[in-house]
Amino acid sequence: MNKGCLIGFGLFLLIATAGLVYYFQTKDGNSDEKIELTKATIDNIIKKTVATGSIKPRKEISIKPQVSGIVDQLYVEAGAIVKKGQKIARIKLVPSQVNINNAQSSVQLANIRYKDAQRELERQRGVFSQKLDVENAKINFENAQKEEERQKALFNEGVISEVEYNRFSLDMNLRKAQLENAKISSSNVLKQFETEVDIRKQELEAAKDNLALLREGATKNSKQVSNIVVSTVNGMVLDIPIEEGSSVIERNNFNEGTNIASVADMNSLIFEGNVDESDVGKLKEGMSLELTVGAIENETFDATLEYIAPKGVIEEGTVKFEVRAAIKPTNETFLRAGYSASGDIILSRKDSVIVINERDLIASKDSDSTFVQLKVGDNDFKKTQVQIGLSDGILVEVTNGLDTTQQIKVLKNGG
Repeated sequence: MNKGCLIGFGLFLLIATAGLVYYFQTKDGNSDEKIELTKATIDNIIKKTVATGSIKPRKEISIKPQVSGIVDQLYVEAGAIVKKGQKIARIKLVPSQVNINNAQSSVQLANIRYKDAQRELERQRGVFSQKLDVENAKINFENAQKEEERQKALFNEGVISEVEYNRFSLDMNLRKAQLENAKISSSNVLKQFETEVDIRKQELEAAKDNLALLREGATKNSKQVSNIVVSTVNGMVLDIPIEEGSSVIERNNFNEGTNIASVADMNSLIFEGNVDESDVGKLKEGMSLELTVGAIENETFDATLEYIAPKGVIEEGTVKFEVRAAIKPTNETFLRAGYSASGDIILSRKDSVIVINERDLIASKDSDSTFVQLKVGDNDFKKTQVQIGLSDGILVEVTNGLDTTQQIKVLKNGG
């Protein structure tokens, strides 16, 4: 039994050895058939870097209320096209009773002052119409004039001295000046009282407007109702973050106010993205971009680089620089704000040049020279030097040493 096992094991080794010999002979005999050949082609080489980001409107406006209160009604919804001045929402005011009472008291006080000013104006008009102050100054002047004439006659007769006469002459001139001043001041005083009436009237109107604003959210003489929120620009409503019944706060110097709606011009869009610091030095304003939007398949959009951030930001351990590009308007596809997108920034480009696959190049270890395995016979290849140009990482431009008629060996795994 042991002898039979040894004989069987010996036969197994003999058959295995013969099979291995046949396998290697077959492999060597068919090695030429497995060599792949290729030719250089004419193609375009585009070297580019990629920026990832999103699409945004160039100008997006937040619409905020002028008064605080509760949203009583919304007139539009997201996606609506609005014009400047169009109604967005109506705010219902909820004023405190203390403020209303104070406003009512202000109206009453302003009304009393206005009536007092009117009465005083009527009195001054009566005085002005009768010219009582002017008549009094006129009588004084006439008396002084008569006295001056009498004293002049005495002076001429030598009864009084010149000094005595000059005293009466000066008094007459003074009375004359007082008459002229009375005529002027009478008119000015009347104008002053008329101005006082106008001032009191404006105070009364302001007090009434304040009371109406607290009660109704609008003033009688205002061109715009303050509790009606309107769009300040033409555009599309992108978002309305509130609902009817929500409380809102007015915008002022101490508060930004509640955002009622966001309105933007969707005909002017930009791409905002980030590029790695290794590529930012190659960028310059005016470069072309090809945008690919994740939500829109099989379509690209043209854009032009218009801004490169002067300062980078560290993100996930690498420094990123913000870039911005203007998107060329298109009427065929509607781009929505917030779409994620990637932008291929074209660094350099060459059209219709001789190219080969970069994997088929052999780099020299001793120099910067590059070679290809050029077929020169049925199974013969010659290591031939070529000059290369622009590369996109897959295809490389061949500037000298190869044409599209020659066959080269396809290198696999560095082979």
